[in-house]
Amino acid sequence: MTSNIVECHQVTKSYGKKKALNELTLSIPSGRITGILGPNGCGKSTFFRTLTGMVRPDSGRIEVAGKAPSWQTNQDIAYLPDRARWYPNHTARMALEWGNSFLPGFSLERALQLADYMDIDLDMRVGGMSRGQEARIMLILCLARDVQMIVLDEPFTGIDVISREAIVASLIDYLEESEQSVLISTHDIQEVEGLFDYSVMMKDGQAIWSGSTDDLRVEYGSLRDVFRKMYMKEWNK
Repeated sequence: MTSNIVECHQVTKSYGKKKALNELTLSIPSGRITGILGPNGCGKSTFFRTLTGMVRPDSGRIEVAGKAPSWQTNQDIAYLPDRARWYPNHTARMALEWGNSFLPGFSLERALQLADYMDIDLDMRVGGMSRGQEARIMLILCLARDVQMIVLDEPFTGIDVISREAIVASLIDYLEESEQSVLISTHDIQEVEGLFDYSVMMKDGQAIWSGSTDDLRVEYGSLRDVFRKMYMKEWNK
């Protein structure tokens, strides 16, 4: 494993006149739980899609574990998008069995343990699931894989408080002994601040700050306070 799991150098991606990424230059160390933080529309999701090869940048260079994103690097990335896509008649058990059949490095035994811990009814059909239950299934599909990097895009959006607390508790229990690199994007850090040991602040498609979360707290205060100071004026425009 390289010392940095992600390297970006002047990566730009535009959609029409909108620059989702604007010469993004950033290094993310391996084996850390990294928060990719910023308001909606700052480029977090586009950044994640470039990591997985779903989006090709217009210019610049990006590497994941020392390689350009491709189907080969995707074998070693567990990606949770901002919304699941399932057939309504699929059950939770069918979703986990699908993961066991198709996802590299997937452990059905680990997935079933996580489902029990997260209080998932394996016979429940997707069409009857709440947003929080659906998010837990997607999270299990990521955490049950033995891969170098886990990428979670806004895993808490639209989820009730109780479900968020259960998901965060599961992440803390699972990741504290893991050597995997984990990237989590969010614009709501109140419940998850304690997860991150490395942080990246994004704005207008650029990384405006990155470094150890402890260093950030020493210099500026709590991560939540820093977040509010950096972005509150932008939100109030």
